[in-house]
Amino acid sequence: MSHSHQSERAPLLELENLRVSFPTPQGRVEVVKGLSFTLGRERLGIVGESGSGKSMTGRAILRLVRSPGRQQADRMVFDGIDLAGLSERKMRDLRGARISMIMQDPKFSLNPVMTIGAQIAEALKTHEKLARSEVKSRVLEMLHSVRINDPERVVNLYPHEVSGGMGQRIMIAMMLIPRPDLLIADEPTSALDVSVQAQVLDLIDELVRDKGMGLILISHDLNLVARYCDRILVMHAGEVVESCAAEDLHKATHPYTQGLLAAVPRMEETREELPVLDRSAWSGT
Repeated sequence: MSHSHQSERAPLLELENLRVSFPTPQGRVEVVKGLSFTLGRERLGIVGESGSGKSMTGRAILRLVRSPGRQQADRMVFDGIDLAGLSERKMRDLRGARISMIMQDPKFSLNPVMTIGAQIAEALKTHEKLARSEVKSRVLEMLHSVRINDPERVVNLYPHEVSGGMGQRIMIAMMLIPRPDLLIADEPTSALDVSVQAQVLDLIDELVRDKGMGLILISHDLNLVARYCDRILVMHAGEVVESCAAEDLHKATHPYTQGLLAAVPRMEETREELPVLDRSAWSGT
């Protein structure tokens, strides 16, 4: 069920003037304020501190902003499909099958009373009609591709029986088994220790390249995003303050981005103290 790859010119995702707001006692507050970008089959990083609106952007693309939150956009088109105009049922068909999202903590996303094998199989059966034997071989193959060495044993385990790193890889297997075109990874490694983080990100990177997918990697970690993405958007207070190619990050002009870069610890650290972001300088407060 491979989807026809679009021509190089047609973007995978087009967002124009995306706005997400929530009610407060003082009236509605926008957490995403008019965000626009175009994504091809490439790796886009969205960076910002907590509260910058980056996670809400990922949820909005999947139309997962729940009431009383509201989202609107002048244009939200995925591979020629107008997402804003889709019925919830059609949107559900698209979620998972063609656009997948990896959440922060895999342990909470897995069903505790279902075996790993059954959960991954379900992710596949929801979107494709396959013979039982084919489902089984696809599940084992997918577990193998996320570097689980003994998939025959792992399929019979329950989520509480696996480590955080393995849980995260199982989650990735579940998201990628329907072969989506776009993967949105929201802080996919924040729950893992550093040694496992790199393995998981290398894995996502490899799978994305192999399958010619688009990736949106959402993170607070500028270095991480620069290493795994082609292009970077820096968000602050719901708006994009910087947009550049990953290799041009050192030329960033916005003081907020420069502040984020300066606050990153360096291996050959000689500074007595790390600089602290002076948010008042550019936030208009």
